[in-house]
Amino acid sequence: MSAGYRQGYQQKAYAPVPRRRKLRVGRLIGVVLVALLALGVGMWIYVDSSLKRTDALPDYAGRPADTPGTNWLLVGSDGREDLTPEQQAELATGFAAGQRTDTIMLLHIPEGSGKATLVSIPRDSYVDIPDNGKNKINAAFSLGGPQLLVKTVEGATGVHLDHYMEIGFGGFAGIVDAVGGVDMCIDEPMKDPLAGLDLQAGCQELDGAQALGFVRTRAFANADLQRVQNQRKFLAALTDKATSAGVLLNPFKSFPLLFAGTDSITVADGDHLHHLAGMAFSMGGGVDTVTVPVGGTPTLDGVGSVVQWDRENALRLFGALEKDEAVPADLITVPK
Repeated sequence: MSAGYRQGYQQKAYAPVPRRRKLRVGRLIGVVLVALLALGVGMWIYVDSSLKRTDALPDYAGRPADTPGTNWLLVGSDGREDLTPEQQAELATGFAAGQRTDTIMLLHIPEGSGKATLVSIPRDSYVDIPDNGKNKINAAFSLGGPQLLVKTVEGATGVHLDHYMEIGFGGFAGIVDAVGGVDMCIDEPMKDPLAGLDLQAGCQELDGAQALGFVRTRAFANADLQRVQNQRKFLAALTDKATSAGVLLNPFKSFPLLFAGTDSITVADGDHLHHLAGMAFSMGGGVDTVTVPVGGTPTLDGVGSVVQWDRENALRLFGALEKDEAVPADLITVPK
């Protein structure tokens, strides 16, 4: 190869990219990035505007004052109105009319560092329902919807509620399926035809229908008290899965999760998607779990079996949350 040829070859091989071509590539990358950003912002706005909202947190005379930290009321309702007969059969929900609260939890997120606290309120808790005398706490939802339930919970606990989230049977199952199922380790076989549940012992992935049966079943010796532990255990696992990189960075899971939430979740009028995201991430690192201390489970005429709170320890629990202090260690439930 002659010297002249080699010089021409080198000039041709290493000739700089024309400036105009660099500019075109840079503009193309910029346009793509702007388009992706606009798509993300547009998707966020669309999902936020599509959330179902209700006037759950109105002010009223004697309402507890606002306190440090953030308090959510998380409600699982047994509403079936959005389910077809086929879905009701698939999820073993039955065909009851109306809505009741199947799950009631109070989530306290501290103002500073530290774990959030998730408190289960047994649905058979015997409390004062404003203007309706004493009854099981889940009757408040049937009698006056979210507003009366919020007022009842605030009155019983003395804790000011800042946010409200409600989800029905079908929505819960849909969110579990949207994240691709949730891994759970189960100590003993669980079978409950009324909840459509038939699980073997061991670690396994639960789909939406199985998960719904797992959190609904009361087929235990201590009925609702064991159920609320299962509900907290599953909610923690679901939150971990929903906030994991495997879901958030996978559009085939994150987008269905967004739309499943839009279709199934009801929030208070002032709540937005960023509030829900903050709530989920506050639980993603683990939470302290508590059941309202129980003093007894008598059967009362005209009411049935109820859960009476241990007043002294309930005051210790909710007093700590009201002051944004750590819950006394002896009240914390150790996960099994």
